[in-house]
Amino acid sequence: MRITSVRTTLLTGPSTGDPFLREARQLRSAAFVEIDTDTPHTGLGETYAGYFAPETVPAIVDFFAPVLVGQPVDNVEELWRRMYHCGNFWCRVGLGASVLNGIEAALWDLAGKRAGKPVYELLGGAKHTRLAAYATGGPSNYPLERLAAKMDYYLSLGFRGFKLGAGSYSASQGWRLAFDAAEAADFEAAKLAFVRQRVGPDVEVMIDAHMGNRPSEERVWSLETAEAVARAMAPFRPFFLEEPLPYTDAASYGALCRKGTGTPVAGGECLTTCEWKVFAEAGAFDVAQPDASFLGGMGEFLRAAAGFDAVATHAWGAAGSLMQNVHCGFACRGTRILEVAPAYAGLHEDLLDGAFVMRDGLVLLPDRPGLGIRLNDEIRRRYPFVPGSGEFNSVPGKMLTT
Repeated sequence: MRITSVRTTLLTGPSTGDPFLREARQLRSAAFVEIDTDTPHTGLGETYAGYFAPETVPAIVDFFAPVLVGQPVDNVEELWRRMYHCGNFWCRVGLGASVLNGIEAALWDLAGKRAGKPVYELLGGAKHTRLAAYATGGPSNYPLERLAAKMDYYLSLGFRGFKLGAGSYSASQGWRLAFDAAEAADFEAAKLAFVRQRVGPDVEVMIDAHMGNRPSEERVWSLETAEAVARAMAPFRPFFLEEPLPYTDAASYGALCRKGTGTPVAGGECLTTCEWKVFAEAGAFDVAQPDASFLGGMGEFLRAAAGFDAVATHAWGAAGSLMQNVHCGFACRGTRILEVAPAYAGLHEDLLDGAFVMRDGLVLLPDRPGLGIRLNDEIRRRYPFVPGSGEFNSVPGKMLTT
């Protein structure tokens, strides 16, 4: 089996079928890498960069394509090393590494199809027979009656855990988040008290502060605020507090973890390749959240995860992102739980075609060769790419309107 071509497919479709998430986000973009061979097999992978900056992806894929064309698919790690070396000056971390992730995933998909095995078997074999999953719920929809309906909805879908955003979101008031330590701690504690009263003690609950994607030092939680919130949450036993601090400050993440607040600290979705080593050495996360469609490769996922005792996959891309993280999650001994988009829409459902199976809140081992995703002409026609449909953090000229 030799590679004959490498190309990018950009798509735009409904962000989610979740009515609560749709209040904040209606559309999503996605970027898939397709690798053709001199056999009937085509490899398919996704880069999560396509959710944020889809227009940038094709040029980077085209840059790496000559490294692959004409090569056999016998050694995915060697092909990854060649591409990474080729981008040595500009893709050690960040966008280049994230796009490389999508290419490498397509190679693993090909290797699995060629061997007739699911990708996790090629990554060292399954370390779990099934894994818990949680519904990634986006914002905390308010008023409280709306939040109660949101939680009931996720439990009705079979999940036994869910994640809510810090602060609140409503159609009338938009996003609201406290930055003062006492105010933020009181708000999040009151919210979790309401949550526990509603769902009981056995449902896993996570809170996402979303500080990792805030580049400004002015509108982020301080270490003091993060500690206050974590301590206030502890009596309600959250599974973790995600991204309570910006990723520009690994030392403060480490300091927060050492304070012993009683609430595990999680993060990592924005980190790529060697950035993970910096955070591991800082003792920055109690629960690491690598994303196997973003951090640089599925092999890089396992290398990053090895630096932490507990792993909870991050997955908010489309179907490729989900399945890449599922396969890595099963291949990683430290995986505790998988992130899953609830009531996912077409860019998940149509490409999965039944490959993802969850029963009683547990994800079952995939059994299809490769990653278990598909992309055909009908799907391409159904979800044509809309320029500008990537998700932006709203600033003048790049306001998020859909």
